Amino acid sequence: MDTNDQYGVRHRTPGRIRFVVAAGAAALTLTAGLATPLNPAPHRAGAADDGTKVLTVAVAQSVDSLSPFLAVRLLSTSIHRLTYEYLTNYDAEDNHVVPGLATAWESSPDKLTWTYTIRSDSMWSDGERVTAEDAAWTFNTMMTDPGAATASGSFVANFEEVTAPGPTELVIRLKKPQATMTALDVPIVPKHVWEKVDDFSEFNNDEDFPVVGNGPFVLTDYKADSHVRLRANKDFWRGAPKFDELVFRYYKDQDAAVSALRKGEVSFVAGSPSLTPAQATSLKGEKNIRVNDAPGRRFYALATNPGARAKNGEKIGDGHPSLLDRRVRHALFMAVDRKTLIDKVFQGHAVEGAGYIPPRFSDYFWEPSPEQELAYDPAEAARLLDRAGYRKNGDGRRVGKDGEPIDYRVLCHATDPNDKAVGQYLQEWWGDLGIGVTLNCLDNVTDPWLAGEYDLAFDGWSVNPDPDFVLSLHTCAALPATPEETGATDNFICDRTYDELYARQLAEYDAGKRADIVQQMESRLYDLGYMNVMAYPNAVEAYRTDHIESITTMPARAGNIYGQDGYWSWWSAVPAADSGDGDGGSSSTGVVVGIVAGVVVLAGLGAIAAVRRRATAEDRE
Repeated sequence: MDTNDQYGVRHRTPGRIRFVVAAGAAALTLTAGLATPLNPAPHRAGAADDGTKVLTVAVAQSVDSLSPFLAVRLLSTSIHRLTYEYLTNYDAEDNHVVPGLATAWESSPDKLTWTYTIRSDSMWSDGERVTAEDAAWTFNTMMTDPGAATASGSFVANFEEVTAPGPTELVIRLKKPQATMTALDVPIVPKHVWEKVDDFSEFNNDEDFPVVGNGPFVLTDYKADSHVRLRANKDFWRGAPKFDELVFRYYKDQDAAVSALRKGEVSFVAGSPSLTPAQATSLKGEKNIRVNDAPGRRFYALATNPGARAKNGEKIGDGHPSLLDRRVRHALFMAVDRKTLIDKVFQGHAVEGAGYIPPRFSDYFWEPSPEQELAYDPAEAARLLDRAGYRKNGDGRRVGKDGEPIDYRVLCHATDPNDKAVGQYLQEWWGDLGIGVTLNCLDNVTDPWLAGEYDLAFDGWSVNPDPDFVLSLHTCAALPATPEETGATDNFICDRTYDELYARQLAEYDAGKRADIVQQMESRLYDLGYMNVMAYPNAVEAYRTDHIESITTMPARAGNIYGQDGYWSWWSAVPAADSGDGDGGSSSTGVVVGIVAGVVVLAGLGAIAAVRRRATAEDRE
């Protein structure tokens, strides 16, 4: 499940919006690269017939919405980073904050008023000049319209007033200090286009093309379950991308995507969310193919249903009552051998998990003390269950308070092979405890998750350099107002101690003190036992080296290409035929990706909707 990564929807409209299945099962098995009515023949990588240089990226995730007010999935938010500027950006070298739409910023002595200088050399793709009024309108709309606050409303919840005194001056007044004022991961949209929208909770921005933007690429075409295409913005203030078009193609079958890479039909494979160890190993040593294996920005977790409730106190769903007992949750996690998962499932392409923030973000990374750690100890796990009153019957099965054997339903992403592999271990380990496990692997896990109809679920988010967004997902404020609505919550967690810590970190400007509070929040989540972070997976990607001269990784020393906290990778990519300067914003590496003339096939569950999407393991950036 981010800012940029990550899993989720925030929605506050009457009635729970469900996904509309627009096609039958056949539509769900579309495989890019195979002949279909929408893609009559497989494509070979290379320039288009007219000489257009096209970069295509194979992905395993569909778009939830093309509206930046609604989208939370990694692919969607990555597209928005390419099409709209944010006030600030993160440097590709080391993640420090750099100018974006704002060239400079300063705060008042009391930190309650922030003034941003908006650049004068940014143009909307329809020829209109970008001004501070566009930014003010974006923030004010999020502050006043719940639908517009769906994706990123937590960033503006503390805003008192936003004004634009002049074309290049944006002023934000706060209710109280807010440490994220140089890390507002909110796409700024053109007021003259978006002020015509009637209902932000329903508008998906997917009918009128090209979409007006001011990023390095312009979104030019989209069809549900078919394609998305972007063209280079030749007027981008930082300089035009060196590829003329950028395309993302969806593969439901990751092996098919790897095969297409070998054939040259596609040239970059991001995986679901990464390549499997077997796929990565099979590609190493292949001519013109490299595997990028670097520490990632994601965590991989198992979440328990904490007794899902709305803000009004009404129960949501039917989570197993035994999971309300912290001793039971701790027992389950003490029966999970993280080392085995790293060795056998991830085969070394990950490190053992603990806290909520991956070690890549060293300032915020947290590990439990030896006394606090829920170390692998099946015997102690069994004793905890006994003490909690969940003893074995004559058949060796643990029984609940109702006398019925315990059988947990575990939501699993059908497109993520790691979920299935880990699930098999859970069936074995928890089976030894006398607990049954039923894996419910679905293409769309959103509906049962939103409805609270699960006991445990595989979870995960991509984390931003500033962790505020993923931390906000577990606050009480993120819960839905009523069972019929959808909140910003990741897993229905509501803990007052955690909330108090969240408020403190948000108001703390001292970097060291804030990091300490964030680590206390991670410790609290760990002790509660609602989230078991099992691993921090590497970003494992494969790409052809005969089509691109260079491309930027983030961070530069050892980082990912797909799903960055910015637009550096695709903006910086230099075609092999052009030995350009390869300027990647901050740095450029010798990493190479390929190209292909084609379209992005985004197989999903039908029409995109302004709802929380959980169909893969990396919904939010």
